[in-house]
Amino acid sequence: MQLGMIGLGRMGGNIVRRLMRHGHSTVVYDKDAKAVAGLAADGAVGSASLEEFISKLERPRTAWVMLPAGHITETTIDTIAGVMQEGDVIIDGGNTFWQDDVRRGKALKTRGIHYVDVGTSGGVWGLDRGYCMMIGGEKQVVDRLDPIFAALAPGAGEILRTEGREGRDPRIEQGYIHAGPVGAGHFVKMIHNGIEYGLMQAYAEGFDILKNANIEALPADHRYDFDLADIAEVWRRGSVIPSWLLDLTSTALADSPQLSEYSGFVEDSGEGRWTVNAAIDEAVPAEVLTAALYARFRSRKEHTFAEKILSAMRAGFGGHKEPTQPDAAKIK
Repeated sequence: MQLGMIGLGRMGGNIVRRLMRHGHSTVVYDKDAKAVAGLAADGAVGSASLEEFISKLERPRTAWVMLPAGHITETTIDTIAGVMQEGDVIIDGGNTFWQDDVRRGKALKTRGIHYVDVGTSGGVWGLDRGYCMMIGGEKQVVDRLDPIFAALAPGAGEILRTEGREGRDPRIEQGYIHAGPVGAGHFVKMIHNGIEYGLMQAYAEGFDILKNANIEALPADHRYDFDLADIAEVWRRGSVIPSWLLDLTSTALADSPQLSEYSGFVEDSGEGRWTVNAAIDEAVPAEVLTAALYARFRSRKEHTFAEKILSAMRAGFGGHKEPTQPDAAKIK
C-alpha cells in the first residue's frame, strides 16, 4: 500500500522507514531537503514541494501529516486539501487538539475528502518497537487503511493476553484501536499524555525524596545515602511499579547519577493542559494530573532533582531537548 508522509522529524521519518520495512511504498516531503534525500536513499520517493508530493501519490491518495500541532499543521492541511480530490484521505498523526480535528473533518467532508486523526505513541523508539495508535475517523476509511496501521503497530509481542477478551476487536492486542469518529483518536491520546504527566511526576517526586534522604536537617540515625540507579533498577524487577518510564529512568541514572546535564526546565506540549480542560468540562476531579501539569509550570522558575528526572525521561522516550534559554513568555 502507498502512503505519503509530510514531516520527517523524529517520528515521521521512522514511520516511513517502518512502513518500507514491511513492504509498503512511500512518498515523502519535508522542508529540510536533506531529510527527504536521506529517506529517498532508503527507497522512498522524494518530493521538492507539497504540489509535487501530491502529484506522486496514487488515487485514492493518503497523505499523513506528522508536524507540530498548531499553525504549521493547519496551513499544511489547508494546502494539500486544496489539490486533493474526492475520496482522498488526510491523516493527522501529530498531537493536535481533538476539537480542531472535529472542525477539519466537517470542513473536508463537504469536499469529499476523508480525515483521520491518529494519536501516535512510541517516540524515537517506534522504528523497532512499533507505535501504539489511537485512531479516529470513519470506519470504512480506517478499515481500508488497516494494512498501514498493522505495519506500524508493535504487535502482541510477549505481553500475556488478558483473560475474557475473546470476541473483541483483535487489533487492540496488536497495539492499535479505532477509538471512534473523527477526533476520538486524539482525545484518547490527549488523556494518554495527561496520564503520562502524572506517572512521570510520581517517579520524579519519589526519586527526589530518596535523593534528599541524607540531608543534614534530618537526625543522623534517620539519614540514608541511597544509590538511586540501583533502586531504579531493582524496582524494574518484580515490583508493582515497573514501566518503560522506569526503564528510561534507570538508564539515565546509571549513565549520570546526578543528572548534571539536565537543567530541570520541563516543557509541556499542550496535551496536559487539554486534559485538565476536558476534566473541567466534564466535572471530573483530576487532582493528580492537574498537579503534575502545575509542577511543569513551576519547573521553569525553580528546578529540583525531580525536574531533572522528568527531563531525563522526556529525553529518553521522545528525544525532547531542553531549551538552552528559557522562553520568558512561557514562564510568566
